[in-house]
Amino acid sequence: MADKIKLLLLFGGQSAEHEVSVTSARSVVAAIDPARYEPTLVGISRSGRWRFLRDPSPVFDAGRVDDDAGELSVFLDYSGDGHLRSLDDPAFHRPLDVVFPLLHGPRGEDGTVQGLMELAGVAYVGAGVVGSAVAMDKELMRRAFAAEGITQTQWRVVDASRFRADREGCVKRFVDELSLPLFVKPCNLGSSVGVSKVTTAAALADAIDFALRFDYKAMVERSVEGAQEVECAVLGNEAPVASPLGEIIPGDEFYSYETKYIDDKSSLVIPARLDDDIAAEVRELAVASFRAVECFGLARVDFLVRADAPRVLVNEINTMPGFTPISMYPKLWLETGMSYGDLIDRLVDLALARHARGASLSTMR
Repeated sequence: MADKIKLLLLFGGQSAEHEVSVTSARSVVAAIDPARYEPTLVGISRSGRWRFLRDPSPVFDAGRVDDDAGELSVFLDYSGDGHLRSLDDPAFHRPLDVVFPLLHGPRGEDGTVQGLMELAGVAYVGAGVVGSAVAMDKELMRRAFAAEGITQTQWRVVDASRFRADREGCVKRFVDELSLPLFVKPCNLGSSVGVSKVTTAAALADAIDFALRFDYKAMVERSVEGAQEVECAVLGNEAPVASPLGEIIPGDEFYSYETKYIDDKSSLVIPARLDDDIAAEVRELAVASFRAVECFGLARVDFLVRADAPRVLVNEINTMPGFTPISMYPKLWLETGMSYGDLIDRLVDLALARHARGASLSTMR
């Protein structure tokens, strides 16, 4: 029998999406094929400690990674040998074939951990340094989309120092240029953390303050009232393919963190209620968005579909979407007959293939 794939599952992290990551990891652990994989689990605490978890059950039950979780503090050796090592126990080392970084948000999905894995010389699931960084930063993502002519919602960005210097001027400019109602978001976060919808100029300043609690810059977007919220999963490396489409019925003013993960008010409709020509346009734009920010492996692209032209607007791309069996990304592929376990296998295979391609490139003149 062939050797098992030595798979590191990396989860938790230092972002506001820590708990979402733990939930994703619990689902993957339960689904991976023990005949194919030799898993190693490492949880990252909110303070940044990497903890080796021989038994992840206490962490999964708590829904978080504490500084003293598990047995050892570990680190990924960035000397290029692809080993997990420990300062607590110099004898501890685990060779790795591939890492599945189930990390959402800053210091996980933004290119930082991806850079570490590049230095370690180990394959990893998902986008590389460039794609992760560009897709994580909503301003850079939107600029990349604009450069490719991808239709999107109208937006502006303000950083904390500029906003503090001229609060009233910023609020007036955003209202004048974009018109109410507006959405306000941290530029570098996901899962709807720090997001607000405002209908008055008076509320806009508070919403920007709230978003700036989570990031140094905030994005202000024009709300597309009455639009359908549609999502598409993309899978692949050089030849990415788009999934069937899903539609979100928010069950609230918008698809907030609470409706996603807490109160279960939202619902999903698969396939999305769209005419065939519009659905084809959405899927085409999903692949174009994937390529525009140089993604690999997987991404979920979110759209707003409205009655007026242009009908289809790209809202954002997520390079490491929620990955529980009931998350939209796996559910969209399930519609094609690809099971949750099969999807994990496919993502690992894509990671290994991309790593092999990179290893074949010459480092000499």
